[in-house]
Amino acid sequence: MTVALMWEARAVEGRGEELLAWARRQELPVRPLRRETFKAAQDRVLVITWWDAAYDAELPELPEPGGELAMRAVHRWRFESLGSD
Repeated sequence: MTVALMWEARAVEGRGEELLAWARRQELPVRPLRRETFKAAQDRVLVITWWDAAYDAELPELPEPGGELAMRAVHRWRFESLGSD
């Protein structure tokens, strides 16, 4: 089974590039099958990691950004892949 973990944060105004750089520097103790990083309007950063694991497996996740970098707590979601079309 493939599980995707999504991590999304919104930077304090004007600090989007700093949050993006911070997210890219974060290393996980185990390497996922795949990892992609995205940016969006309003200084949002999204990281998706894919894992070969059971849906409820304990998997490493990116931490909360430290200091005054994020506007709010990180949003996290977990999805089960149903394959691609």
